[in-house]
Amino acid sequence: MSEALSVAVIGAGMAGRSHAAAYRMVNTVFGAGLPPVRLVAIADANTELGEDAARRYGFEKAVPSWEDVAADPGIDAVSIVVGNTLHRPIAEALVAAGKHVLCEKPLAGSVEDARAMVELERSAGVVTAVGYTYRRNPAVAAIRDHVRNGELGEITLFQGRYWCDYACHPRGPLTWRFRGGPGSGALGDIGAHIIDTAEFVCGPILSVSGGEISTQVPKRPLPLGAVVGHQEAPVSSEVDEVENEDTAMFSARFTSGVQASFSVSRTAFGSPNGFGFDVCGLSGRAAYDQHRPGEYLFDDTQPQARTRGPRQVIVGPQMPYFRGGYPMEAPGVGIGNQECFTYQCRAFLDQVAGTPDPLPPNASFADGLHTMQIIQAVVQSAASGGAAVAVP
Repeated sequence: MSEALSVAVIGAGMAGRSHAAAYRMVNTVFGAGLPPVRLVAIADANTELGEDAARRYGFEKAVPSWEDVAADPGIDAVSIVVGNTLHRPIAEALVAAGKHVLCEKPLAGSVEDARAMVELERSAGVVTAVGYTYRRNPAVAAIRDHVRNGELGEITLFQGRYWCDYACHPRGPLTWRFRGGPGSGALGDIGAHIIDTAEFVCGPILSVSGGEISTQVPKRPLPLGAVVGHQEAPVSSEVDEVENEDTAMFSARFTSGVQASFSVSRTAFGSPNGFGFDVCGLSGRAAYDQHRPGEYLFDDTQPQARTRGPRQVIVGPQMPYFRGGYPMEAPGVGIGNQECFTYQCRAFLDQVAGTPDPLPPNASFADGLHTMQIIQAVVQSAASGGAAVAVP
């Protein structure tokens, strides 16, 4: 492809802005071959928010509805970054219009909608993908390489967590994140990330057990206006029921037989973005903490036992994504959340354009459905007193 690729983003909230900023940067990272990228439109019903995002990230215009994007024949590829229940109708309209689609996780508002999106993907004739940004983190990808290269020995245990505190305040507004039923709360919002990362590192999950879900703040006040991301907002005196979970815990078993434990919470005070995991083997261990994204811990049987212990490994050009993906290719300069969105959007456009040296492809809609089936199994386990539930 020599002509420009025209892109749009549906949703101007915090994740939508991350996609918008990423598209602006995709031609500054990795190899040549990607056509020029034309930044066409950002769509949001909150027109002030959309106009601000378009101005900040260099998009030509802001439009008030996703339908405007679907109807625009000059747009080639679109990111869907809005409430989960809207993912299916938007994706169906975009695919029908011949546009390539990158959809934020979780894939849909329900497993039924996710299944319909997978059927759509099978006959789409366009690129369809799901965004799991932590796959693009150099430290996470390096740990996966340690596991796949056998450097930890036979894997024995995975422990994953995603703890956040954005829902700790009981007067926080009742936004769409608190609607949708069991599995659509902390499990869908943040649990989807740690579940996908666990499978990225250790392979497919076969079953879950010991499911427990709970809601610490059962009622919340209704917002008086638009709410952006997890920001504070004016609320009314009227309250309504929270429909999904604040916290969840469960165990899992991979197809390899390895066991895992998971905990996710949006009411874990002091953890603004506490994504992390440990993976252990018979002869090594690696650990990652998103609060320290420029490093990970590694321990193995070398050198001598008397000096053995966790070693701080600094992210640098020796790891996936760093060389060619960072302006200053030197260890110790750090890595951030936005770079992962940039690499993800570059991988998406690599798929669209068929570049000669593409990044690893994004997850598919089928992968997104699989994550949602794991979440559904956790909910079923919790409803059955922690019983083991097979993952389809």
